[in-house]
This record gives sequence, structure tokens and C-alpha cells, in this order.
Amino acid sequence: MFILYDVINNNDTVAGNIFLPYKLIIRKSTCALNKEFKLPPKPILTFAFVIGFSLLLLVPVFAQDKEWISLFNGKNLDGWTIKFNKQKLGVNYKNTFRAKDGILSVDYDQYDEFDEDYGHIFYKDKFSNYIIKLEYRFTGEQVKGGPEWGIRNNGIMFHTQSAASMQIVQGWPVSLEMQLLGGMGNGIERQTGNVCTPGTHITLNTILEKTHCIYSNSITYDGDQWVSAELEVRADKIIRHKINGDVVMEYINPIYDGEDLEQPVRPFKTGTPVIDGYIALQAESHNTEFRNIMLLDLDN
Repeated sequence: MFILYDVINNNDTVAGNIFLPYKLIIRKSTCALNKEFKLPPKPILTFAFVIGFSLLLLVPVFAQDKEWISLFNGKNLDGWTIKFNKQKLGVNYKNTFRAKDGILSVDYDQYDEFDEDYGHIFYKDKFSNYIIKLEYRFTGEQVKGGPEWGIRNNGIMFHTQSAASMQIVQGWPVSLEMQLLGGMGNGIERQTGNVCTPGTHITLNTILEKTHCIYSNSITYDGDQWVSAELEVRADKIIRHKINGDVVMEYINPIYDGEDLEQPVRPFKTGTPVIDGYIALQAESHNTEFRNIMLLDLDN
């Protein structure tokens, strides 16, 4: 069990959309989940933070001369590699990941029951400084046997280890995650665009965070509606999450956690900066659709 506290950002912003003091509304609701969550504390602007976000203001200028590329051709899964827990590299277990009519989907119609069959589909190239954007939605019901936290749950994994370096039995790659959640339709807020850190840590508002998942300040999106997600990654400096065009989370200085016992692979010592890696989408037990998966490489 954990207690959710609703956090609503006020309307005061500064350059770079840095969110100023939150209003904490004590409106408790308990939810049984297996993942640890934490709401972001009051932001504190440091010199490094201000300098970093000042540099981010230059991104639109540089981006004018660059081109967005599509990571998904809409017809097949060329350019992507699949890795499922308990399966060899390249096995698309029960045809979970599919491509049709411009949609990259996660489907569970060939499952009788889910048995920790966590899957990821990795794009072929490694990136460091970039912006990725896509649209997603959840459909139908969760497959039988899926974990409670997996209902309407997916994510954009980034700065990940390669698919080929994962163990046969490994649920998630060492990475960072922009977690995508759908509302339950029960009136309880469930933010999306959160951050999770399998085998890593981040610094949020000058604090080194070791909580596995931290909620953003987004609103809740119920039903099967399409939602746009955008992730801006500046190597190991600054990372920004946007949902439907609104900045919902920003943090800095991702590092590896070389002591994470839940990860069978720990490629770097604790404290090593996470500067680059692959991009992956998830299969965590609920039908999901992705479309318009585009990337702007800020390096090349």
C-alpha cells in the first residue's frame, strides 16, 4: 500500500518552464501497487540547474536545421529488436509486438495467462542527445495474470543497455524510463509521464533520488484516448518529460546504481554517469498502441 498526495503546480514559471513551488493538497487515496512511488518535492533552483536550463533554450535554434526521423515504418518491425524475460534475444513471444496500419501495438490475444512475460522492443541505434515523441493509448483489459501495477502501464525506456546484453532471465533493462500510465476511470488521479529508474538514480531538485518511481505533475488520462508524449534527453545533464505539450517533469544527472540487486546485469559502478543508450518500448501486460514515433537527433 502507499498513499498518494495530489500535487498541483502553481502558475508561476521562469525561463525554461521550471516549475516553482507546488501546492500540496492533502487528499489521501490508497492504492495497492508493487512499485514504489514518490511525488516530487518542492523545486530548488541551483546555479547548475539555471545554467542547464538556459542551455535548453538553445535547443529550438539548433533544431531548426535538423530533421525529425521516423523510427517506425508503420508496416513491420524492421529496425527493432525484441527481448522478453525468459526468452532468447529476438523471440517475439506469442506475437506480442505487432505492426499494422501505422500502429506499433502490444497485444495479448494469444495469451492464456501472463507469467512475468515482460518484454521490450529496442530501436537499433544508440543515442545521447535527442528528442523523441510519440502518441500512445491503452485498449481493452489487462491480460489474466498481469500484476496490478501493470494495468494501463507502459513506458519509453531510454539510455538502456543493449538488448543483446540482457540475460535470459531479466525483466527490465538497466535504463531510465518515462513511464506512461492510463487512468482507471474511478476518479482517482493517476499521473503519466513519470520517471522510473531500473538500475539507475537521478537528481531531482538537488536531491539524489533512490525511489524507484516518482510521479510527475500531469493530469489523468482515462479511457482509450490518444495521448502525446515527448522526451528530451541531454546526455547525463538534463531530461525533460512532456505530456500533450506540457512539461510535467524535469531532472538532471542520471547515474548508474551498481548495487541494484534486482538487476542481474550491473554494467557500471555506482555513480557512473548515464550518458547514452538505446530506446525501447515495453510490454507489461496491458494492450498498448503507439504511433508517430519520431526522433530528432541533436548530435548528428
